[in-house]
Amino acid sequence: MKRTVTHSPGRVFTIGGLAAVSGVHLETIRYFERIGLLARSERSAGGHRVFSAGHLARLNFIRRAREMGFSQNEVRALLSLSDGELASCGEVKALAENHLMAIRRKIRDLKRLERLLSATAAQCTGGKTPNCPVIEAIGNA
Repeated sequence: MKRTVTHSPGRVFTIGGLAAVSGVHLETIRYFERIGLLARSERSAGGHRVFSAGHLARLNFIRRAREMGFSQNEVRALLSLSDGELASCGEVKALAENHLMAIRRKIRDLKRLERLLSATAAQCTGGKTPNCPVIEAIGNA
């Protein structure tokens, strides 16, 4: 997990600098701009893209939310709630609780798959045989 870096409010970054301090790839930054998660950058007098400390803070928020497994739409909703003057903590809590329930469902499904695969692999002798239990289990699923 990347460490969060903050800078003074007046500091500006090129896209490469923003990528370096945020740990987010250049193309991902461009993608976030294109889909509206990150505000479009300003241009310098020389035509270079210039990002502010606000861009960095928002990019760090997006990165952390994605690391927590929030979907793109959930990140958009969190940003919208965060940007609002009267952000509803209740709405954020509901979003987080729904996400948590989805994670718990995935964990249950993964544990079930782990048990199935473990039992199937235990039946395999590892030798040369025309009837491989793993292949048979996959074929019969």
